[in-house]
Amino acid sequence: MASILQIGGRWRAQVRRRGQSITKTFKTKGAAQSWARDQETAIDKGHNAVDAHSITVGELLIKYREARSESGRPIGPKSNEHYILQRLSDAFGEDLAAQLNTQRIVKFAQARKAAGAGEYTIDMDLSKLGTVMRHTASLMDIVLPDAVGTARPALHHLHLIGPGKKRERRPTKTEIERIFAWFAEHPEREQAMPDLLRVAMQCAFRRGELFSLRWDDIDEEKHLALVRDRKHPRQKIGNNEWVPLIGDSFEIIMRQARYPVPEDYARKRAADPRHPPHKNEFIFRFHKGTASKYFKQACDAKSIVDLRLHDLRHEATSALFEAGWEIPEVATVTGHKDWRNLKRYTNLSPAKVARKGRLEIVKSA
Repeated sequence: MASILQIGGRWRAQVRRRGQSITKTFKTKGAAQSWARDQETAIDKGHNAVDAHSITVGELLIKYREARSESGRPIGPKSNEHYILQRLSDAFGEDLAAQLNTQRIVKFAQARKAAGAGEYTIDMDLSKLGTVMRHTASLMDIVLPDAVGTARPALHHLHLIGPGKKRERRPTKTEIERIFAWFAEHPEREQAMPDLLRVAMQCAFRRGELFSLRWDDIDEEKHLALVRDRKHPRQKIGNNEWVPLIGDSFEIIMRQARYPVPEDYARKRAADPRHPPHKNEFIFRFHKGTASKYFKQACDAKSIVDLRLHDLRHEATSALFEAGWEIPEVATVTGHKDWRNLKRYTNLSPAKVARKGRLEIVKSA
């Protein structure tokens, strides 16, 4: 029996039969039901129910989400990937996948640029479009042209896609003092925020890494923190790394309030490690979005322009180099596998480098 669902102002028909699953959207429920009956009949007769020349990009996007979910890699409803796929659906949903061409893709990129998107962001959108078309076509046993790959030379030539711009923003000492002053003036805000900022400025944690730290991830004897599933260019899951807690970060972490995990929840976690952790297992218990919001409020209130919470990772990385740390040592903290990537987060102060040079000369004399 086909599944007919209303999604927004359209109707989605899904046919599952003899191991096949195909989906298509229609303007009316009747059209969806008629198509579903035809497909079921075609499958029963042994015909290939998928026509490469009639399938739309929107249908490919739906099938891609379904395949990810059925494979244990669902796309989160609030993830960046979800919003990219939604954007692609809005832009290309009605386009026939087999007829997608460079002109159509360039038009999309131009519209994104006019709306304020940068070259790197547009490239991310189109890379995901290429991924969806390539893998979903293979799953559906159809052949589609590599429209995104064909369009790339023109997109590069028109400066519509390209690498992200290197960000060089570092907070000054005065700016840092003003940010901490704002939190002191607003104790009603999250009380752990100043401590979180201190750890971020010393250990170069990403925001998500800070808010994923659990009490079981701290090695109290060696002053290390276990970062789970750390960002990696190839290995997405299981890339766990021990990171040294620099400066007084260990002391800051250990003074955070601890709350017991309910016994029934602890039993569920012990029986099934895949069961999501309780919020009391985390060191910083508030939401990462809250941290970004309060950080921006502090910057706005103190007239600090163009400073982001993630810039503290740049600050920590650059400060380690200025302190004389070697590349492998810094990479142990930041988790970078390649110096070319680590370099993006390194913005050294010429004045501090100059002072270091003078000190070395004095010592050698």
